[in-house]
Amino acid sequence: MTDDRDRWNERYGAAEFDPVDDPVPELERRIGTLPNGRALDVATGTGRNALFLAEHGYDVDAVDIAEAGLERARDRAAERGVDVDWTRADLAEFDPGRERYDVITVSFFAALEHLPDLKEALAPGGVLVYEHHLRSSDPVAGPSTDRYRYRSNDLLRACLDLTILSYEERRRPVGDGEGDGSSDGAVAVATLVARRSSGGTQSYPVERTP
Repeated sequence: MTDDRDRWNERYGAAEFDPVDDPVPELERRIGTLPNGRALDVATGTGRNALFLAEHGYDVDAVDIAEAGLERARDRAAERGVDVDWTRADLAEFDPGRERYDVITVSFFAALEHLPDLKEALAPGGVLVYEHHLRSSDPVAGPSTDRYRYRSNDLLRACLDLTILSYEERRRPVGDGEGDGSSDGAVAVATLVARRSSGGTQSYPVERTP
């Protein structure tokens, strides 16, 4: 994973890199329906999701492989007056524990092989919010090869042991620095919201309109 670490350090350390301020749209839209408590932001980058969760009262742990991204994230946390426990680690070597988190967020990180551990780290009733690039025949921003993109329904199939609250595959506008540093255009993404629960009869959150 050294190559990945170097690549992301180079990206986040570049003077022209403009960090994304806003969390992924689905996290922002659903924040009022998510369980309160402790959150984990995986591949946090410069902390877009972690900072948002901390500002909404969560105790947040955030992990990333790149020191340069975490340095920017710490600076942004200080500017916003919030506390986040930042950890520099390769996810393959990071132990998220068991039934520890009420919310886990993953954005733009190909982590299907790590999903079993992340799902185990969800507390009963805990929610996973995951967004990632899709392979697409449309001209979209994001990774230059399909190696780092999911095929249609890859993410959905990997989470069918959770209660699927929402799953969508679509194109949406891309912001400055989002996904791959592109400043315009669109990204093709799969967005999943799923809860660690089971049973034919459950309580479901009321979807809020903007």
